[in-house]
Amino acid sequence: MYEDLAYDVVDTPIGPLLLIASPRGVRNIEFPHNGRVVMPEVGLPRDAARLAEATAQLRAYFAGDCLTLDFARDAQGTPFQHEVWDALGEIPLGETISYGELARRLDRPNASRAVGAANGANPLPIIVPCHRVIGSNGNLTGFGGGLPTKRWLLDHERRYAPRPPLELQP
Repeated sequence: MYEDLAYDVVDTPIGPLLLIASPRGVRNIEFPHNGRVVMPEVGLPRDAARLAEATAQLRAYFAGDCLTLDFARDAQGTPFQHEVWDALGEIPLGETISYGELARRLDRPNASRAVGAANGANPLPIIVPCHRVIGSNGNLTGFGGGLPTKRWLLDHERRYAPRPPLELQP
């Protein structure tokens, strides 16, 4: 079902991102493939006005001016996926956790694989920060935009993440 969907493209340091939105909000963000936007198979109209708030916030995010993305969203998924995606939003900027830790935070300590699958199904990468989840050994693991993009996003957020004030010893 393709209801009233529209798209726009925002240029970013990691390549052009394809944004698809319903009247309720952004439904999908797609990473480039080989540096190019992959257009949906169904011809959607380009609607920069509908996606203006999202593109403005994403530009500010990549410029380091605004790291809180709070535009309207319309992610489609199961109740469990939404539970995982909500938990991803609780991971502080500039920090990472493992799939197992995320499962424990959801009171599902044996569900790290299911959490990983929900993470991989995230239709709103960057906004729902699935890039902040890493392997239990601390290694970067799968990411729809590729591991170099995941590394770039983590480095970018660490550069701008708020830091606690230094406590100087007298």
